[in-house]
Amino acid sequence: MLADGLIRDWDAHLADEKRRSEHTRRAYIATAERFCAFLSHHRGAAVDATLLKSLTANDLRSYLADRRAEGLGNASAARELSALRTFLRFVGSSNASVPQMRGPRVKKGLPRPVAPAEALQLAQDVEDSAREGWVGARDFALLLLLYGAGLRIGEALGLTGAALPLGDTLRVTGKRNKTRIVPILPAVASAVTRYVAACPWPIGKETPLFLGARGGPLQPGVIRASVRSARRALGLPERTTPHALRHSFATHLLAGGADLRSLQELLGHASLASTQVYTAVDAAHLLDIYRSAHPRA
Repeated sequence: MLADGLIRDWDAHLADEKRRSEHTRRAYIATAERFCAFLSHHRGAAVDATLLKSLTANDLRSYLADRRAEGLGNASAARELSALRTFLRFVGSSNASVPQMRGPRVKKGLPRPVAPAEALQLAQDVEDSAREGWVGARDFALLLLLYGAGLRIGEALGLTGAALPLGDTLRVTGKRNKTRIVPILPAVASAVTRYVAACPWPIGKETPLFLGARGGPLQPGVIRASVRSARRALGLPERTTPHALRHSFATHLLAGGADLRSLQELLGHASLASTQVYTAVDAAHLLDIYRSAHPRA
């Protein structure tokens, strides 16, 4: 089978069996398409299953070198290599068919939380800047949900009207269709209730909770654009993004005494290692306070 057919089959496999998100699938498929296009020139032959099963580590190194020449950084190169390993494993049906090579070293960066006052200020500015009152109420409610409940933006936009009326807790479906229960603060529930009352479009049990200006599903790019405008107006750093609100939720809970296991459940992390990074964030925050306040720092 030629590369195009293999990539289509892999996409279906990622969606139906692996339950990968649309965002992840797009990134994986784009990587596979770039790789196969590179191979057709590199090997001077049509790319099919037989060729893919015959690849060596040198082929992968050549591809990554080509990508690095285009300006690809270590973190992105590591992600592409991971996607290619998954693709080649699918084509070859085993780990043995994947060439072994060490990926580029990636220095793990710490999540950059937003201060509580900045998070609220950001949400209020986004609301105030909206062209219509109900749109502002919608954006305010959504951003409060990200900060107050630690949701990913995709999780929040995946909510339907079946979640209404919001109670003390909310069932959220996260990555790989994993569900979790998160507590809902009264201020968050109040903001969502206010938005629903102002929304000119009907919100049914099966329709998205957060709707766009024309009544369709709200797109994440709309919220990201609103946040970009607000952070510029407020003079906040570029790291102030919708996802940074989730980091802030985690960091502030940990600083308040939450244990790692509880935080892991609230964030929907499959591995505790993903949650442990926030201990470093909290330590870094305390060090910043010490350096700015201690007379001998």
